[in-house]
Formats: sequence, structure tokens, C-alpha cells
Amino acid sequence: MADHGLMLDDMDYLSAGKRARLYRMLYEYGPGHGKLMVLPIDQGLEHGPRDFFENPDALDPEFQYRLAVEGGFSAIAVQIGLAEKFYRKFAGQVPLIVKVNGRTEIPPDDEAFSPLTGTVEDAVRLGADAVGYTVYVGSPSQDRDFAQFNRVRVDAERWGIPAIVWAYPRGKAVEAKGGRDSLWAVDYAARVAQELGADVVKVNFPKIVPEKQPLHPKPYDTLKLSPEESMRQVVRSAGRTLVLVSGGAKKGDEDLLKTVAWSLKAGVTGFIFGRNLWQRKYPDALKMARAITEQIWDTVGAKEAKPRTTARA
Repeated sequence: MADHGLMLDDMDYLSAGKRARLYRMLYEYGPGHGKLMVLPIDQGLEHGPRDFFENPDALDPEFQYRLAVEGGFSAIAVQIGLAEKFYRKFAGQVPLIVKVNGRTEIPPDDEAFSPLTGTVEDAVRLGADAVGYTVYVGSPSQDRDFAQFNRVRVDAERWGIPAIVWAYPRGKAVEAKGGRDSLWAVDYAARVAQELGADVVKVNFPKIVPEKQPLHPKPYDTLKLSPEESMRQVVRSAGRTLVLVSGGAKKGDEDLLKTVAWSLKAGVTGFIFGRNLWQRKYPDALKMARAITEQIWDTVGAKEAKPRTTARA
């Protein structure tokens, strides 16, 4: 049986501004019913243009903006430049998430740190409903990272806008204990995001790799969990922080929808799939967006095609 997970009314610590913005994304756009489906295009900064070679049409950000609107997404997540240059045309048609830090893939991951690329005030000026920030848990630079995020968090509180943390384990110490996508690392990252004050956390789907388990700290070194149970553990560790599952590199249809099903049963709030959508040709991307939406509706028991519900639906 699916666990519907954390709901907006469970987050009574939120200010009115944060609550209003989260409500729009959770109930007035996208699949609704307290679930999120976010389309990110921050990969151009993080990976360079190489991600767009599979579908050259996606090199033009209007491709993703149009997909976000026509595909029924809860929000689109972009860096400041793509918000300034492209969002005006689509404002009001899909909520905006502005990433306020980022990095290129050129420095090695064991030195991972994402400097600020924008401000919370920029995001509010542009009409955003949330800001995004990447924290590299376990990186040697995490002391600077935590301090920088704290400044973003304070500004987000002042402006009444939710903070979404991309919580990514990185660094040699993480790899020595079994790897960035291990249940131990992802679970730790989810807890860190809650402790740092994130309203929403983005994590990768955790993996249990038996040959690497002996490297994990106890009790992760002996846990025997299914994929669904692993994700449920991460949701529990995130506590009163909404959980989004990242898609990562492009997967086949069956594998992607299997990840969606496991995650929904575990109680996640939603998905932040980029390459798994916009690396497909436009009709195929729309078809996949619809398939994910229908899985969400099936999980929450939605009957209407265009849900517009109250916070306790």
C-alpha cells in the first residue's frame, strides 16, 4: 500500500509566504493532490552542452519551458540566466524555481563546491515560487557550503520563499564508505537537508550494492531492504522536509516508471526529472510526462483529469 507521505498541513512551521508558494506548486499546477513534478534544466551549467547532443532541439530552453507548460509540470528549475532571458514569456503558466548556486563539472568531485550564481531577491523579483541550492554532503568544502546555504536560508525566510536543497553526497570520504548513491550516503544527505533547514530536498534514488555494503557504517553494512523500503528510509530521515527524487542520467521507460512506482509507494512528494524527459523528442517527452502524472494520480486515488484540490484532499 502506498504511503502518501508528508503533506502541506503537516508543515505548520511554514510562514504564510512559503505556504502560499508551496500550495501553488503542490495543488494548483502539475499533478496536484500534494504532489510535485519539476522539470530542471540546470544541467547546462553543471555538465556543459554535452547533455543536449542526444536531442539537439533541447539546446533551446524554450523546448523545456514549453514542455513544462504543456506537459503539466508543477515547476521548472533554472539558473538565473535562463530565468532572466526566457521566463517572462511563460510567467503565470508554470511556476519558477531559481537555482542560486552552481558549478561546472571541470573541477574534480572530491573538491565539490557550488558558489552563488544568484540571490533570493533575484528569485522573488522574477516571480519564483522557490529557490534551489546544491549542498555537497561530505565534500572537503562542506564547511563553506553550509555557511553559504545558511545565508540563503535566512534570506529565504525573510522573503517568504521555500528553499529546495539538492542534497548530493560527494568526495573521497563518501566513495571510501561505499559511494554517493548508496543508501547510507543518500539517507545521510536527506537528514542533513532537514537539519540545515531545507523545506524540500532533492535526492538520488538510493542503491544497495551487496559487494559495497561492508564499507558502510553500521547498521547500513547489514541492512536487507527492497528498493521501496530503501526509499522509505530516506523519506523518514528527511522528516518534515518534502522529498523529491532525481532522475539522473536517462533511463529506459520501464526502469524510469519502476523508479516512480517504488518512490510513490515509499511516500515521496514527487520527482525532479530533467534528462529523462527533455532528452526525448517532444511527443515522447509529453507521453512520458503524462505516464508519470497518471501514476501519481493512481497513487493518490485522483479521479479528475485536472486536479484542483484543497490542502487536505
